[in-house]
This record gives sequence, C-alpha cells and structure tokens, in this order.
Amino acid sequence: MEPIKDYRQVQEAINAFANQDVYIHLETTNGAYASHHDQTFFSAGAYIRNALVRYEIGKITGNDPYRVGLKINLGWIYAEGLTHFEVDEQNRLLLAGHDNKGKLAVALEISATPFE
Repeated sequence: MEPIKDYRQVQEAINAFANQDVYIHLETTNGAYASHHDQTFFSAGAYIRNALVRYEIGKITGNDPYRVGLKINLGWIYAEGLTHFEVDEQNRLLLAGHDNKGKLAVALEISATPFE
C-alpha cells in the first residue's frame, strides 16, 4: 500500500465502482486484540465483510487522514482516518488507516467479487 498523496487517484478508483453491485469490507479497531495487556483499556471495533451494496456516489474528502463516504440507497457507508491505498492485481480498491505507530485502525475495501 502507498500513502494517499493525491486523493484524485483514489477518487477515480471509487468512481469506477459506482452504480454497480460491489462487495464491501469495512473494519475498525483501536487495539481490540491487545486489550488483554491492559485490563483498563477500553477496546472497540466494527467488522463487516462481503456486504453486497450498490453506491450511487462515492467521495473522498479531508487532508491526511482522509474520509470516504459511499451513498447507498438507504443511507451511507463511511470510513474516517484513511492514510493508505492500493488497487491490487484483482482490481480491488483497498484503503487503510494506520495510526502513528503504524498499526491498522480502519480498513475499507471495495471489490466486484467477494473477499475470501
């Protein structure tokens, strides 16, 4: 993955998936897997994989970190804190947000085929 330097590259990739059925992977974490090291640490996260959606508008905004919103029929899918991206060999858009220690905090992925 590369740091998002030119948000227009990401916007083009988001636009390429608009108005078609796509699979979404979205997850957030603030260290849920490490909370056993400190019992006073409150961990939270969210995870959804292979949600089949169609978005009419997708938009990247912000200035490192970035936000991406996808307007679906009955609402929005939203990810905040995104810092890195890539379009992989399977033509999936992979977006991630890493904290100042390089740990994953958020991931948003869009694909024309289900994630394995």
